[in-house]
Amino acid sequence: MKAKAYNEQRIFNGLVQQAARRWNKLNLLSAEQVKSITLAYPDDHYAPHLLTKIALFILTCIGTFGAALFVFLMVGSFSQYGLQEEQLFIAGSVLCGLGAFFFLGVVIANDRLYRSGPDNALLYLGLSFLVAALWLLYSLVLPGPMQAEGLIARGLLWQLLLPVWLVLLAAVLRYADPVVATASLATYLAIVATFTLQFTLGKALLPFVLMLAAGGSYYTVKHLSRRPDAYYHTSLLTTKVLSIACFYLAGNYLIVREGNALLHNLPVSTQISFAPLFYFFTAAIPLLYLYTALRRADRIFLHTGLLTLAFSLYTIRFYRQVLPLEVALTLGGAALILVAGWALRYLRPARHGLTSEPANSPAFAHLNLEALVTSHLTEHSLKVPERGFQFGGGSSGGGGAVGEY
Repeated sequence: MKAKAYNEQRIFNGLVQQAARRWNKLNLLSAEQVKSITLAYPDDHYAPHLLTKIALFILTCIGTFGAALFVFLMVGSFSQYGLQEEQLFIAGSVLCGLGAFFFLGVVIANDRLYRSGPDNALLYLGLSFLVAALWLLYSLVLPGPMQAEGLIARGLLWQLLLPVWLVLLAAVLRYADPVVATASLATYLAIVATFTLQFTLGKALLPFVLMLAAGGSYYTVKHLSRRPDAYYHTSLLTTKVLSIACFYLAGNYLIVREGNALLHNLPVSTQISFAPLFYFFTAAIPLLYLYTALRRADRIFLHTGLLTLAFSLYTIRFYRQVLPLEVALTLGGAALILVAGWALRYLRPARHGLTSEPANSPAFAHLNLEALVTSHLTEHSLKVPERGFQFGGGSSGGGGAVGEY
């Protein structure tokens, strides 16, 4: 069995075709060039319309649940042999999960599906059945109720989540699905949080530990993204965005204060320790994201920085209501309009490697990507001759009369 479920070459071809169509809309490639690229990089995956994809997803879920009901009825007939109800549910869930993954492999191989709806549904349901079977097994083996607070106090919850995370991680490696990657990141952070909470200072150190965990996730994904692998492009991008968002949320004052009240079962949140430090994180991290975005011309940091900045303003206003809401919204909107207008004028023409010109601006209409790429390849394909015997350097005159060559 191959490690990657989908055809890697077709995925790469699909990304090339998407880029070609996008550049065609920006008048950077002609229709003939796009046609040539489509012929050179064929992608025969089944790609239905979004509404069709949603309909296929729902129909596959309904069909899978119907088949699962049939499987549970068959497994339930073994109760006459003295098996417990939990054991029958575990067996039924395992059979349904394995069956979902079997049919997932069949439809991917035969119908050339790639995130077409049915394969997504089978993947999510297969994982759900396996995780449910794992959790039922825990409830059967472990004594006492399966409540989160009790499991954290006993130091068991992070151990129970570890196999779940490994299952999700294996699914990410094989199917590279962004939704499963999101669930894997959430489980990873939950493991770190529940492991930290079992210590005496765990509640006090939890925000800092989660910030370190999210930062470690970001740098791991950043390192992996350097590899030219189109198969994991979307899942790595999703994990990268969520990692920097979680890094900010772990240090946000509102999240920390309300989370502290939730952990201590307080009816109303009270002032927290290191409050000035978390105010600093709330204000500084969005500005750091925006600075990084402008310095690296990184759109991900730009969008995340703007969203986190808006949430920081909401956080400050949530506890410090200086102005009425309508006045604050009016002044904030006016300030944003002024800043946007100034930035549009300042960055036209381009300054510091940034420009406010749209990508389809007539200023870029003279560009021809084919000519640029050809020029680039030609320039780099010219080999510089190695230094060896060099002609010239001597002088002669008069048939060697001066004895110098």
